[in-house]
Amino acid sequence: MKHTLTLGSIAATGLLASAVVTATPANAGGDVSKDTLVGSNFAAQQVAAFWFGQNKANLRNAKPYNVETTVPARHISKGGPAPDSKPGIVPSSADKKTSGSRSKNVNLPRTTGKVFFIGADKKPHWCTATSVQSHYRNLVATAGHCVYDTKSNKATMDKWVFVPGYYQGKTPWGIYVGKQAFTHYDFDVYEDGDRDYAFVTVYNGVLPTSTGGSKRYQSKNYETHWQATRALRKLRADKSTGYSHLRIRSVIDTRHVVKEGTRESKKVYVKRADWKKLNPEGTPANGPFKQGTGVTTKKSDTKPAGWNQGHESADGKTFYWKKEGDKYVTRTYWINYDLDYKITGRVLKIGLKDVGRLGDNVGGQGLAYNQKIGKKVFVFGYPSGSHPDGNHAYSGKTLKWSYGKTFAAQAPAIKAQELQGVKSSFTGEGSLGSAWLLNYKNSRRLGYLNGVTIAVADRDGNKRIDTSLSPYFDGETYGVYKAAAKMWSGKIA
Repeated sequence: MKHTLTLGSIAATGLLASAVVTATPANAGGDVSKDTLVGSNFAAQQVAAFWFGQNKANLRNAKPYNVETTVPARHISKGGPAPDSKPGIVPSSADKKTSGSRSKNVNLPRTTGKVFFIGADKKPHWCTATSVQSHYRNLVATAGHCVYDTKSNKATMDKWVFVPGYYQGKTPWGIYVGKQAFTHYDFDVYEDGDRDYAFVTVYNGVLPTSTGGSKRYQSKNYETHWQATRALRKLRADKSTGYSHLRIRSVIDTRHVVKEGTRESKKVYVKRADWKKLNPEGTPANGPFKQGTGVTTKKSDTKPAGWNQGHESADGKTFYWKKEGDKYVTRTYWINYDLDYKITGRVLKIGLKDVGRLGDNVGGQGLAYNQKIGKKVFVFGYPSGSHPDGNHAYSGKTLKWSYGKTFAAQAPAIKAQELQGVKSSFTGEGSLGSAWLLNYKNSRRLGYLNGVTIAVADRDGNKRIDTSLSPYFDGETYGVYKAAAKMWSGKIA
């Protein structure tokens, strides 16, 4: 069924009349922080497998992210955000195309979806995000704290992916694994709420062709337990992993015989024939033997099974040496080998096919910056959770929209003095990262991204959420976008 929203008499044109497409803001370079989410194709494959595996159980079980969602905020009439240069826009993916006929019904954007990740609690969560136009058609915009974990020393979220059009386990245009995350230096270092936005490059989308559960994983050998422990720690911390049941196992290195008692070595009882390779014929019965080898002699009152004096046991590990009076004397042979260590476990196995670039599949919103406060925007997101009074207005399962005029706002609790707000009943859980779009076109499902929801507020104190908050997009925002927009990602399958 086609999802639509009704504009009625709302005008969707003219919102950017003063924008200059080619305007270059004075601070376009900005202060940009960049972090790698995954560093290799294999890593990205494992991230995709994590979300596709077990019939997409991790996608289905993910909970809306609820960190720093509802905050005190106020509408301000003086001060607040202001342009730092001329207003400007980055064209959307359809700006050069001929638009279709006008209609009062506007289709919901295909560019909007959910980003999934593992949070500080080690559980799967999601936020809202949207595809933004870029040179390689591989860019996603969302709230900064839907990428950077403010609860664990600002580490990037684990296993970060974008799923446009996600609905109850369905991934209609595939899963797009995050490659690199770009944010403003002030958010990365100071957690400045005025800079709480992020642009993330993503690999080409993938869909599963087959699921094979998991397969055995085995690392190379490490000389010491300390080296293996360090490698295990890195594997467990690796944001790319689809590994499970990881453990360190000792491995007997039969190439290296070491002195008995050597640290990280093991005495192994072996066949007499193997022992004699190190102690050939002519070696005295009681030694001396080659270093790291030896003989254990035992006397027993009971006749050993298979006793045949002067011969070996069937397995070759015991020599029936002689009988002394009523005692039966046997000899066993040992070699002291060096120990190595390896890591074993399971790794997810899944067949993947490439479905192309994000922007080619769903398009990309343009970007608007240094715009005047007071313009009308559509907000698209997946709100979930309840109002402060306990009313559950949204399920988070379907894409919702709100519409209103922006105003200057502040939220000191999140170090934000220069925000923009819009009247909206979206509750905070799930709506973090929602796209604020200027000049949204009904025929194209595209407009210009001019904000992302970073928190919500109850400004009138009636225990019902009435406001969504976003950073003001200025020239420094454009600088972060520009750094991300030129980065290539490529395929993982």
